[in-house]
Amino acid sequence: MKALTFKRYGKSPEIGFAEVPRPTLKPDELLVQVHAAGLNPIDNMIPAGTFKLLLKFELPATLGSDIAGVVTEVGSRVTRFKPGDAVFASLFDLGRGSIAEFAAVPESVAASKPDNLDFVQTAAVPMVGLTSWQALKERANLRAGQKVFIPAGSGGIGTFAIQLAKHFGARVGTTTSTGNVPLVTGLGADEVVDYKKHEFEKVLRGYDAVLGTIRGDAIEKSIGILKPGSKIVSLIGPLDAAFARARGLNFILRLVFGLMSRKIVRLAKTRDVAYSFLFARPDGTQLAEIGELLKSESVRPVIDKVFPFEQAKEALEYLAQGRAKGKVVVRIR
Repeated sequence: MKALTFKRYGKSPEIGFAEVPRPTLKPDELLVQVHAAGLNPIDNMIPAGTFKLLLKFELPATLGSDIAGVVTEVGSRVTRFKPGDAVFASLFDLGRGSIAEFAAVPESVAASKPDNLDFVQTAAVPMVGLTSWQALKERANLRAGQKVFIPAGSGGIGTFAIQLAKHFGARVGTTTSTGNVPLVTGLGADEVVDYKKHEFEKVLRGYDAVLGTIRGDAIEKSIGILKPGSKIVSLIGPLDAAFARARGLNFILRLVFGLMSRKIVRLAKTRDVAYSFLFARPDGTQLAEIGELLKSESVRPVIDKVFPFEQAKEALEYLAQGRAKGKVVVRIR
């Protein structure tokens, strides 16, 4: 079968199409004919080697994490799905990829595709949906009436997280450029800071949570807008010792990650704020709950651009420019 792969880590990962064997199923897996694959910034970071110590791939490896498609075969222990079922899932952190004609998907990470969405729309959801759910609901314990700051509101994570936070009853602050203000307000943002005109840390106050989505010193600056007892959940680092412990990493890596996050943890403590780094995990049960929200149109995917399968590499290059409004998706069938 045809798949978009990378051959090595680093500046020259040799990303391109290759003929690879169709996956062989384990008893608890589904063979899915991929109709669409959503892209995420981490799909460019993986071949660059950013998370080489954490994410294990057998090279050459297939790229991509988000998947939507149709089940063609099921393992002997699968009980919830059958051939012909339309499903979606995140394959992140499972050592396999989605930008291919077929993918093996563990039953535990799959959910039924919402009937009101097509495959392209559905493929835009898994990573941003699960990340937003786990960051806001599990880690930040966001409740109705609280305020959450979600910077870069027009991006892939931002467009979904804003809607989910509003569904939870929270008030949302965000940043974006002038041209994207109507987009984020349309998604439900209550306080919008045009970053080309104002610095968010001088405008926003009294927040209960921050979702760290942009690099640089934005997370450090966000400490000043938080109430005591608030939480920062970072998706972009620095990695911390608690994350290393949760993944069962060795003492050296726990020490290294602790040193990496020492500054932000110290700054956060001065304001009685808790800092943590989050790697979203695949979870079919949570994805099914998100699917119900999609069915009821409580949330909706926002898609910037759709590329044909043959231009999957160009799609990754476009995403790397950092200008997408919402998600970039590769249509495979």
